[in-house]
Amino acid sequence: MGYTRVSTVAQTLEQQNGALEAAGVGKVFSDVMSGARDDRPGLAALMDYVREGDTVVVWKLDRLGRNMLHVLQTVRDMTERGVTLVSVTDGIDSSTPAGRMMIGVLGSLAEYERELVKERTALKRAASRANGTRFGRPMKVSDPEHIATARRMKADGHTGKDIAKY
Repeated sequence: MGYTRVSTVAQTLEQQNGALEAAGVGKVFSDVMSGARDDRPGLAALMDYVREGDTVVVWKLDRLGRNMLHVLQTVRDMTERGVTLVSVTDGIDSSTPAGRMMIGVLGSLAEYERELVKERTALKRAASRANGTRFGRPMKVSDPEHIATARRMKADGHTGKDIAKY
């Protein structure tokens, strides 16, 4: 089985399909959507279809997910089910010791990447707050008197619907 994905309608699956065909893949599942989406029907159908002992072939590992952590989770799901993964371009085959080692190294890198992103995000958020940036939705009501009344009504047990009518 094979899996292909492109992010936009302007891109084509031709190159990926050609590589999978050359690798001897008979059945291909595809998605034309961002890898950032979790609801990729082609990948879901592939995961439902594969059974222990099957081999899934991809053009490149990054076709499986939105980031290395997501790719690794998909690979781990396949491995736990006894499915072999082969990446044509990356030269990774999870049935070999070297392939499993590469997947482990990629897993470590994915974890490191996730930690760096969290750290950078927290630093950026703190710097923005220090510069006066406010996060969240803008307030619809800015009149201090209305705000005080709404808070009083909320404290008295009124629902949001009742308060909005006021």
